[in-house]
Amino acid sequence: MTQKPTLLVLAAGMGSRYGGNKQIDGFGPNGETILEYSIYDAIRAGFGKVVFIVREEILEVAKEKFLPKLEGKIEVDWVIQSLDSFVPEDLKQSDRVKPFGTAHAVLCAKDAVKEPFAVINADDFYGKEAFEVQAKFLTHEVKPELHSMVGYAIQNVLSENGTVSRGVCTTNEKGQLIGMIERTSIAREGDRIISRGEGEVIEIAENTPVSMNFWGFHPAVFSDIEAMWKEFLPANLENLKSEFYIPTVANNLIQEHKAAFEILPGGKTWFGVTYTEDKPVVIDSLKEMHASGEYPKKLWN
Repeated sequence: MTQKPTLLVLAAGMGSRYGGNKQIDGFGPNGETILEYSIYDAIRAGFGKVVFIVREEILEVAKEKFLPKLEGKIEVDWVIQSLDSFVPEDLKQSDRVKPFGTAHAVLCAKDAVKEPFAVINADDFYGKEAFEVQAKFLTHEVKPELHSMVGYAIQNVLSENGTVSRGVCTTNEKGQLIGMIERTSIAREGDRIISRGEGEVIEIAENTPVSMNFWGFHPAVFSDIEAMWKEFLPANLENLKSEFYIPTVANNLIQEHKAAFEILPGGKTWFGVTYTEDKPVVIDSLKEMHASGEYPKKLWN
C-alpha cells in the first residue's frame, strides 16, 4: 500500500509587515483562515496527515482554531519551534529573539514525519492544482535524491500594495531547479517587473519561476538538513538575526550533487497577505471561488 504524504505547515512566524497574526485571521465567507483552504485542498489531493509547526505561545490558540474542524478528516500533529530546538547548550544565544528560519522549522519536525512530505507557509493560498501535482510527485516519484518545488510565474505573485521578496529560480534544460536567489523589493513598474534590492536594479522576465515555499521532500532530507544546521550554528553565533532557510538547503544539495529538484507546474493560482491592504483582495477572491463552486458553501461540515 502506498504511503500517503504529509503536509508540514510553517505557522511559527509573526506577520510583522501585515500587522497581526495572519495565520489565524479569517478571510473566507465563514471566517476561514487561508490555511484551511490549503488543508482542504491537501485532503482532496490525497495527503494523509498535517503537522503544524508553531511557537509554544500560540499552540493552544491554534489547536482551538483548527482541531474542531479537522477532527475525523485528517490526522493532525503539532511540533514546537523554539529558540532552543536542536541547539546544543554551548551554542545557545541568550539575547536572540528572532526564530532561526524555515529550514530550522522543518528540522524541528524530524521526529514527527517519517513519510514523504510537503512544506507550505500558513499564510499563502496555493490553489488546488499545486496540491494535486505535489501529492502525485510525493506518492509516485520522490526519492532520497529527488525532491520538488511548485513553481509560480513571478507575474502572478506580486502585491499591488508594496514590494515583495521572492526566491527567483534558475532552471536547466530539463526544467529542474539549479539555483535560487532571494530578490527583494520586487514590484511592477509600468510593463516591467523590477527588483531594487541589494543596491542593484534587475529586470525579471514575467514567466520566471519563483518559489512560494511549497516544497516536496523525501524524509531522507532530514539528515541533510541536520548536517547543514550543525555547520550553520557555530558559523552564525555572533549574528542574532541570522536565519537558516529552505532555499539554502536546496541550493547546497544541488551544488553538492546530492539531490535534484523538479519544478512542478502546479502554480496556477496564488494570493497572500503581505500587507494589511491585501486583505480585501483575498476576501473577494475566496468569495468568488465559493460562488463558482470551486469550494463548497462551507469548507467544513
